[in-house]
Amino acid sequence: MPIRSEGHLSHRGGWLRAAVLGANDGILSTAGLVLGVAAANSSTSAIATAGIAGLVAGALSMAAGEFVSVSSQRDVEMADLRLERRELDEDPEGELHELAGIYEARGLSPELAHRVAVELSAGDQLAVHARDELGIEEDTMARPAQAAWSSAASFSLGAAVPLLTITLAPAGVRVPLTVALTLIALAALGAVGARLGGAPLARAAARVSAWGAVAMVLTYAIGALVGTAV
Repeated sequence: MPIRSEGHLSHRGGWLRAAVLGANDGILSTAGLVLGVAAANSSTSAIATAGIAGLVAGALSMAAGEFVSVSSQRDVEMADLRLERRELDEDPEGELHELAGIYEARGLSPELAHRVAVELSAGDQLAVHARDELGIEEDTMARPAQAAWSSAASFSLGAAVPLLTITLAPAGVRVPLTVALTLIALAALGAVGARLGGAPLARAAARVSAWGAVAMVLTYAIGALVGTAV
């Protein structure tokens, strides 16, 4: 009988987290930036300049932050794998008993647990111990470069929404139109992220939109205050 493949979502964790966070930050931080500058009665060129600078700086910052963070996670995983490889080389019998103990703790009888450990160890021992002892699998290992590029690209795409809206819209409607499209984009992003991650769509969309609205109100108010005072 053929084995049915199920569409589990855990393998998406690395790039999905980076992409969703990057796009969310791109939309919201850029929207707050351009709205704050617009509230100070700045010209369209000043708003565009601030928005483009924020997009570039934000994308690079997100990429660097993700790369450093995920690299640290990768370093820990690789250190654990090196330690496990050394233990397998120095004490293979002890590691076999340890593996059997893991299966026994999961509900197998001692005899069956030992037999399963022996049969699995006939193949790639390190992969077996990494999966069942350390919880490390190839599909879910940290990938710093992937996380960095995903984060930077998604930030840039997200930032383009409020930046293009506020620079291309007529002056009289640019602020409300930017707010409206930003909230729509945030809600859509929340729903997409929830869909890919297997979470409820409506709750995710409402959550990210609510925080986005608060952020835009505050940044607009600060921009108006500073523009009046300076």
